[in-house]
Amino acid sequence: MSLVSICIAITIVCYLLMMIGVGLFFSKKNKNSDDFYLGGRHLGPLVTAMSAEASDMSSWLLMGLPGLALITGIAEASWTAIGLAVGTYLNWLFVAKRLRIYTNKLDAVTIPDFFAKRFGDKHNVLTLISALFIVVFFVPYTASGFVGCGKLFSSIFGIDYMTAMVSCAAVIVLYCILGGFLAASTTDFVQSIIMSIALVVVLGFSFKIAGFNTIIDNVKGIEGYLDVFKGCNVTDGTVGSYGALPIASTLAWGLGYFGMPHIILRFMAIEDEKKLHISRRVGSIWVVISMSVAIFIGICGYTLMKNGIVPAYETNADAERIIIDIASKIASYGVLPAVVGGIILAGILASAMSTADSQLLAASSSVTQNIVQEFLHIKLSSKASMILARIMVLAISLIAVFLATNPDSSVFRIVSFAWAGFGATFGPVVLFALFWKRANKWGVISGMIGGGVLIFVWKFVVRSAFAGTWLDIYELLPAFLFNAILIVVVSLVTAQPDKEITEKFDEVVAQTK
Repeated sequence: MSLVSICIAITIVCYLLMMIGVGLFFSKKNKNSDDFYLGGRHLGPLVTAMSAEASDMSSWLLMGLPGLALITGIAEASWTAIGLAVGTYLNWLFVAKRLRIYTNKLDAVTIPDFFAKRFGDKHNVLTLISALFIVVFFVPYTASGFVGCGKLFSSIFGIDYMTAMVSCAAVIVLYCILGGFLAASTTDFVQSIIMSIALVVVLGFSFKIAGFNTIIDNVKGIEGYLDVFKGCNVTDGTVGSYGALPIASTLAWGLGYFGMPHIILRFMAIEDEKKLHISRRVGSIWVVISMSVAIFIGICGYTLMKNGIVPAYETNADAERIIIDIASKIASYGVLPAVVGGIILAGILASAMSTADSQLLAASSSVTQNIVQEFLHIKLSSKASMILARIMVLAISLIAVFLATNPDSSVFRIVSFAWAGFGATFGPVVLFALFWKRANKWGVISGMIGGGVLIFVWKFVVRSAFAGTWLDIYELLPAFLFNAILIVVVSLVTAQPDKEITEKFDEVVAQTK
C-alpha cells in the first residue's frame, strides 16, 4: 500500500473510530427503549436541524445527484433539487411544531404510535400497517446507503466490494446498537459538517484544475445540457424535451418529506419546540446550498471526464463515483492532500451512514415497539425491550446487506423508489392527522394501504406498460394524491371521530397558535 493510500486509510479509520466513540458515550444514557428511539426529547436546535438534513440527504447527495447532473444535464437534477428544497422548508414550517406538540401530548415515541393514538385505534391495526410499510421501504433505503459505502471503499482501496460494504455496515450497526437515537443524531450532526467540507473542497479543486470558464464553455456545447426544459444524455448524445409533466413529476420529490419517519422523528425529539424556527432556517439554508454545490460538481465532472482527469462514465450508476474519483486525484498530490482526500471520502461515507443509522433505528422501533409490544401485546421489561431493539437493528441490517450485494445498483434509483414509498404511504396521513379534525382511522387506513400499494403498481406495471407517455411519471405523485383522496372520501362516509379525539385535536391547534 502506498503512502497516499495509508494516509487516506488512517483518516477514514479515525473517522470511523470517532463514530463508534460517540456510540459508546451515549450508550450510558439509554435507560429504556424510549431513550433508545427518541433520545428523551433532548435534542438542541442545531443538532435537530443538521441531523434531520444529513439523515435526509444520504449518499444521494454526494453520489446520486452529481452523477445524475453529469450524465443528463441540469434539468432533472435541478427540478428535483427545487422540489426537495421547497418540501424541506414547508415540512419545517407546517409540520415540525405541531407534530412535536401533538406527539408529546399523546406520549407517542414512534410514527406508528402517533397514528394509532391520534385516531383512537385501540386494536392497533393502524400501528401494524404503518410499521410493516416502514420495514418494507426502509430495508432497501438502508441498502442504498450500504451500496454507497461499498462503492467507496472498493474504488479507493481496490478491495472486494462485499468486504467493503459489510465492513461499513458493521460500523453503522455497532454505534446504532450502542448509542441509539442520541448517538445517531449526534453522529449525523458531525457527518453533516464533514459532508459540507467535502462538497466545498471538491468544487474548489474542480474550478482550480479545470477552470470555471472552461467548464461552462464545454457544457454549453452540449445541446440541452444547461436547459431546464430539456433532457439529454452525454454518453449517447440524445436530447429530449423536459415539459410540464416531467417537471411536476420531479417536483413531487418535495411531497416525500411529509412522510419520512427518519426526518420527522427529529421534530418529535427537539427539547424545546419554540426553537424550531432556528432549526428551520439552518436546515433549509444548508439543503439549498449543498444541493446546488452537488449539481455543479456534476457539471464540472463533464470537463474533468473530457480531460481524462476522471474516467469516462457510461451510465448514471458509473457517474455516481465522480466525487470518489476527484478525491482520489486530490490525494495523489502528496501526504497533506491525501489527508484532505481522506476527509472528502469520509464525507461520502458520512452521507451514507447518516441516513442508514436513522433508518435502522426507525425500522427497528417499528418491529420492537409497534408490532411486538403494541400490536401483539407482548409485555417486555425495559431491559428486555432494549435487548430486542438491538437485536432488530442487527436483523434488519443483515437483510439490507443482502439487498446491497449488487455493486452495480444505482443509489439514485433505489432512493427514488423508497422515497416515493414513504411519501405516498405516510405523507398525506401526517398532514391530515395534523390539520383535518374530521379525518378518522378508517380513512387513514384506506389511504395508507391505497397509497402504498399504488407505489408498486405504478412503478412496476403502469410505467413499464406506458413508458414514454404521460403516465410515465414519478410514482410518488399519483400515489400521494390517491392516498389523500381515499382519506377524505372514506372519512366522510364513515363515522366521525370520538369527542375525546377531536377535543385533543383542538387543544393542539390552540397550543400551536
